[in-house]
Amino acid sequence: MTEEHVDLENMPDLVIVTGMSGAGRTEAMHVFEDLGYFCVDNLPASLIGNLIELNERPGGEGERKRLAVVCDARNGGYFGSLDAQLGRLREEGVDYRMLFLDADDEKLVARYKSSRRRHPLCTDGTTIAQGIQRERQLLMDLHDASDHVINTTEMLPQKLRTTIRSLFGTGSERRGLAVTVYSFGFKHGAPLDADLVMDVRFLPNPYYDPELRPLTGLDAPVRDFVMLREETIEFRHRWHDLLDVVMPGYVAEGKQQLAIAVGCTGGQHRSVALAESTGDYLKTKGYRVSVAHRDLKLADRHVGAAVLAESPDVHAEADAAVGGVPAPAAPAPEAEAATGSATAATPAPAGAR
Repeated sequence: MTEEHVDLENMPDLVIVTGMSGAGRTEAMHVFEDLGYFCVDNLPASLIGNLIELNERPGGEGERKRLAVVCDARNGGYFGSLDAQLGRLREEGVDYRMLFLDADDEKLVARYKSSRRRHPLCTDGTTIAQGIQRERQLLMDLHDASDHVINTTEMLPQKLRTTIRSLFGTGSERRGLAVTVYSFGFKHGAPLDADLVMDVRFLPNPYYDPELRPLTGLDAPVRDFVMLREETIEFRHRWHDLLDVVMPGYVAEGKQQLAIAVGCTGGQHRSVALAESTGDYLKTKGYRVSVAHRDLKLADRHVGAAVLAESPDVHAEADAAVGGVPAPAAPAPEAEAATGSATAATPAPAGAR
């Protein structure tokens, strides 16, 4: 897989995107937004200096941003001042690069017919093909002066995104994918925004242990109960194998955000522990991951319930087991057996997690 990480030190302060209408400028700006640029479309060339000055002015919100602007034939009479603005930027030592997007005339005509939009230079009853020829003449000097020229005639949007990222970012491509892993409880509603949903209700439930019931998957005793069982170890093997297959595919498709939801009954015990474990695994693979717990605020934490002592090495023990080292026995087997026999004789409480 191509290595492609956004390294801010190697990115220009300003990117000027220009080129033929219909060649993919809108898609290009989406990529620059994902790379962290502040983007302005259809900016009159005479305002580039003002935008740079505003960006460097102290006291603004947040830190100084890198800029990406589109200047093209839509600017009309303002477009003619672009050459003068570029000369001024060079004199002032502004670090900028110019990207020109092009495509064959036949492809541009086909795209305009498909979109049913009017070409910006077809204002006097001229045909699309005539408007394209006018624009090409107008942009000829910029084409020759550009730092990068991309012909999008045979490109799908995903290929254009990859090409732009390869030009304006370095490092690991997977770092461009923002991954959110969150736990949830099915009884509080299925997730609406998840790309992957994993149901872990098949695993033994700590809710039926009175000492574990008020705790959550963030507490070591519950993590021990969930993570060190043979069922969980086998599941994590297969779960990691699945992630190893699908995650590179999402990166290759240019996906920028991915939500992975891990669910149990109440979103308090099993899903919490396994969401944390999933996030840790993806971080070791180089992904940018955040972990959240949607329904943990609804946890059934009874006042005065017993809290077991924490076992700080539970993650290392569980990871070792998944890696092939035999897992230690689950904690408090006698209590678990007693709990299991009790639950076999008693119907499940309505609030089971």
